[in-house]
Amino acid sequence: MEGVGLVATVVIGGIAGWIAGKLMDIRFGVFMNIVIGILGALLANAIFDRFGIHVASGWLGYLVQGFVGSCILLFLAKIVRR
Repeated sequence: MEGVGLVATVVIGGIAGWIAGKLMDIRFGVFMNIVIGILGALLANAIFDRFGIHVASGWLGYLVQGFVGSCILLFLAKIVRR
């Protein structure tokens, strides 16, 4: 996550994971929301780069990427849980 610091990455990832958890109606707790948000942002960044999609830079771009990636990860977790 270039452009933001470690603390900002954790905060933005936590917010993205929390929003995605609310939308997908899955709750893993605060720590897992942070982890899912950060991993989701990395996943979405890789997917977006692969397809040439450019999201806004800075914290807003990371929040969008984290949210999209978190939704993908939560969807996959929901499938695996069944």
